[in-house]
Amino acid sequence: MARITQMALAACLAMSAFHADAFTVSHQGPTTSTHGHGHGAVSLAARSSPALIIAKRQHHATSLFSSSTASDASKPSSLKRLPESAVELTIHIPSAATSAAYDKTLAEVAKSVSIPGFRKGAKIPPQVIENAWSKNGGKRALKTMAINELCGELIGSALKDEHDLEPIGQPSLVTAAEELAEGFIPGEELEVTVKCDVWPEIRWKEVEGKEKPYLGLTGKYKRKPFNQERFDAALRDLTERYARLEPYEDESQLLASGDACKVNMVGYMATSEGEKGEPLPDAASGDNVEVIIGPGRYMEGLVEGLEGGKVGETKTVNVRFPAALKNKDLAGKDAIFDVTILSASKRTLPEITDEFAEEVRPGLTAELLREELRKAVDSQDAQEYMGVRNEALGKSLAETMDVDVPDTLVTNQAREKYAMMMTDMRDNGMADEEIKKMINPENFIKYKDISKPDIVTDFKISMAVDEIARLENIEVPAYQVEEQIQSLKDQAAKDGTADDNMDDEQMRRKVESTLERRMVYDFLAEVADLEVEYVDEEGFDEALMEKLAADSLAREEAEEETE
Repeated sequence: MARITQMALAACLAMSAFHADAFTVSHQGPTTSTHGHGHGAVSLAARSSPALIIAKRQHHATSLFSSSTASDASKPSSLKRLPESAVELTIHIPSAATSAAYDKTLAEVAKSVSIPGFRKGAKIPPQVIENAWSKNGGKRALKTMAINELCGELIGSALKDEHDLEPIGQPSLVTAAEELAEGFIPGEELEVTVKCDVWPEIRWKEVEGKEKPYLGLTGKYKRKPFNQERFDAALRDLTERYARLEPYEDESQLLASGDACKVNMVGYMATSEGEKGEPLPDAASGDNVEVIIGPGRYMEGLVEGLEGGKVGETKTVNVRFPAALKNKDLAGKDAIFDVTILSASKRTLPEITDEFAEEVRPGLTAELLREELRKAVDSQDAQEYMGVRNEALGKSLAETMDVDVPDTLVTNQAREKYAMMMTDMRDNGMADEEIKKMINPENFIKYKDISKPDIVTDFKISMAVDEIARLENIEVPAYQVEEQIQSLKDQAAKDGTADDNMDDEQMRRKVESTLERRMVYDFLAEVADLEVEYVDEEGFDEALMEKLAADSLAREEAEEETE
């Protein structure tokens, strides 16, 4: 049996909604949801109200208003705000426009019908065309087409030009075009009212004491504890680089842990009997080599063999080269060195003081040095928990703004998530036939209601992040975008998934958007007041469990519908 692809699942889901008019319904008539803005896009409410096409029609050489006279000019449209970023738009269409729209409809229909007695391209009287179109609905159908033509040209421009609003999805006529056609008379004024979702506006909440409500966000998240051992090692390495050497005046002073010495080294491969064998390559030996007496610095046995030695003494030292040595001829092999100690010094590590910090970098203090080093050491672990940090920031950010999220956006996002849930069920072994039974409007509405709060929150966060980037002039340097794009291409080539038809511009937009959002979250984190709970082991994630429970409930309810 053929398997259902995720794309097929999404298509089935969309068609299921199309045939049931179930995704969005209002008391005044069905609102609409859309799959795209292209010319010819079909409204989900098409059964009760023809599709209203609001895409830009570049092929229109002239507007239907071009024949209007000054006395017949159109009246301004009126707008009524509705909940969830919807509007009700009433358009007053002048008589000249209704006449022009009907004439245009007749002219278009005339091109597609064959009428005896009239050659192709000839001017045909309106009544003849209306009679020829009787099998397709006659004059009423032609009027319906003219009304749709008018709405298609006027709605988008009225929303954008008169009210500065960006429509989302397909508008729906409050009164269906077929019903309007009954009273439509070409050459007389017409009034139509449509309902449409529009792109929402951000309204920041006023927070006492804050000029910008998104600064100083609060929240909490969990992560593993700070790696103190790594910090101590990094601090020690820093002081090692600034160690002070004081030569021993007494050459009989024995070398001890922490001291430094200069030596000449002559090496030999060790035989199976532990004797000197072939001389080592020059690269493995050396003159005037500095050796610090301390564990874990050199090949096994060297420091141990020199400890307790003194200036002028030549010591025979047995060593073993590291197994990970790049020179595979020497890696893991035993060797013997004759080491002559040339000089010895007492090595002192500096204390972390403001004077030392100034030496590391002018203007640096001991406190700032520790702070910067702490951030550097923790950056790797912090990156691992960047997601939960951003989730805490986002949750707080969503509370700083009021946004009416359009139902069209909620529906589209819920549809995608629902299709993914169906795919997960299939991947977990559910039969394709059972999945098909679950793809119906009733199940989708239940899922949409459950997932709507999360979808609304995510959308609010996304809008806020984009707005903060604009307000704070946060821009991604071009070189970072190029570096990331190249990295993605290199990884794709390495994985064997490179695509020669990849849209570079689309990839650039995605990469730039991702990097910009990361920069915004980092900016918010710098000025936030987040509480971090350090846990040794993975703790109980209550929020995650609640989300999983909600998803599980949605699945169970969907499965019950099929039983």
